[in-house]
Amino acid sequence: MDNVPRRGLAVGILLFASFMDLLDVTIVQVALPAIGRDLDADAAELEWIVSGYMLAFAIALVTGGRLGDILGRRRVFLAGVAGFTLVSAAAAAAWSGEALVVLRIVQGLFAALMVPQLLASVQALFAPRERAPIFGIIGGVSGLAAVIGPVLGGWLVDADLWGLGWRTIFLINVPVGIAIFALAARFVPDTRSERPMRLDLPGVVLLAAAVACFMVPLIEGRSLGWPSWLWLVVAAGAAIIAWFVAHSVRRQRRDGSALLPMPLFRDRGFSAGLVTQAAFQGAMNAFSLPLIVYLQLALGFDALGAGLTLLAFSLGAMLGTAVAVPLVPRVGKLLITAGAVTMGAGMLWTLASVAAGGADFTGWQAVVPMLLAGLGLALIIIPLIDVALATVPVADAGAASGAYSTFQQLGAAVGVAISTTVFFTVVGTDWSREHVLTALGASVTVAVGGLVLAAIASLLLPGRAAVRAHLDAERRIAAGEDGSTAEAVTDRATTSSAAH
Repeated sequence: MDNVPRRGLAVGILLFASFMDLLDVTIVQVALPAIGRDLDADAAELEWIVSGYMLAFAIALVTGGRLGDILGRRRVFLAGVAGFTLVSAAAAAAWSGEALVVLRIVQGLFAALMVPQLLASVQALFAPRERAPIFGIIGGVSGLAAVIGPVLGGWLVDADLWGLGWRTIFLINVPVGIAIFALAARFVPDTRSERPMRLDLPGVVLLAAAVACFMVPLIEGRSLGWPSWLWLVVAAGAAIIAWFVAHSVRRQRRDGSALLPMPLFRDRGFSAGLVTQAAFQGAMNAFSLPLIVYLQLALGFDALGAGLTLLAFSLGAMLGTAVAVPLVPRVGKLLITAGAVTMGAGMLWTLASVAAGGADFTGWQAVVPMLLAGLGLALIIIPLIDVALATVPVADAGAASGAYSTFQQLGAAVGVAISTTVFFTVVGTDWSREHVLTALGASVTVAVGGLVLAAIASLLLPGRAAVRAHLDAERRIAAGEDGSTAEAVTDRATTSSAAH
């Protein structure tokens, strides 16, 4: 750990790959209307283009991290970068909506190999007292990706470079990926865990099957006319979940390597935190994607204009971070509840501003309500991990962090699926501005409903005393006063940084 510049360069390379992944999610949302027009993709295919990536990433994320622990983090990272880059090139050449859906799912799988190696490498390369500023940088870069993504995506689509239109949002990954691969092969050390957890491949298969049984009816049901046999698929999903739980309990008892740590679900704070995490992530995505579609298809905004409209939301979240951080130990879980209420109010105010503006709406009319919604997001996301994990044993922090990352992505994918299904169901074949506005209102209602669920779940989180004790323990370990539990507590900080 003595070569600080070399370690910093290695983390910077890994961080840029994570930035590329975060950017890819937001860029695609802004480009979705252009993709639909060019590929003649139907509504279900557009939903899968966004949700498929998130679902694949969520299901494979824990396994990607464990592969790095077992095989070496540089080796797995390079495989992830190479695959992500090649699939990005293929996505840029996609000839149909179906092809792009498949490629996006594969792209999410490779992202799950690439992204977990960043935080694991920070833990391997830096002592506990050195990690806090690194995690701060990671959180800042995550926020930067949220700001840049919609604007860059909109500019690339509108610029129509070389006549390629939306395809440049994937092509941009190719030179960046090649550069990251070359630099990582040279400068990133191949660390691995001394006590790696075993892979739970049966758990991955069961979780993927269960998710598919719920998501396929949700996304495809509208285009199929909601046939009765879809309920058999849902019932099969419920049965597979029961099988997954039973398998996970057995696996955890045998060697502690279950994909999701079932014993932790007995902790009320942990379970409430998972619900809060999934619900607000779903709400955020349920709000942003239909708004982008409305602005472009009903009001005639170009992609850049739609992206700039979302910019105030991201800026509000970044500004809200400064407000939220000092309040965590003093306010605790009520800060999360207040954040959900604030975020919901900002969304409803944004909808009211869009409706009042009518055909003459401009992005400037939504700046203040979008800033308010972004502030609410910060009040949720900054304290959530510290509050939710306050009563989780330190030794289980790593397993808990993997569960939170998985539920974060699953919640986002489900939110997109429910909201866009409602949106396109209401729209039907009537794309008049007034009718599409009604569909947007229905989608915003879905998003606000998610925030109501998050607010209720947040009331079941641990209280202020537990949060203060947890934060004090983290401070002692970061200062080197208790090295015996440094690795486990770093897992908690890792989760917090990833969420931010």
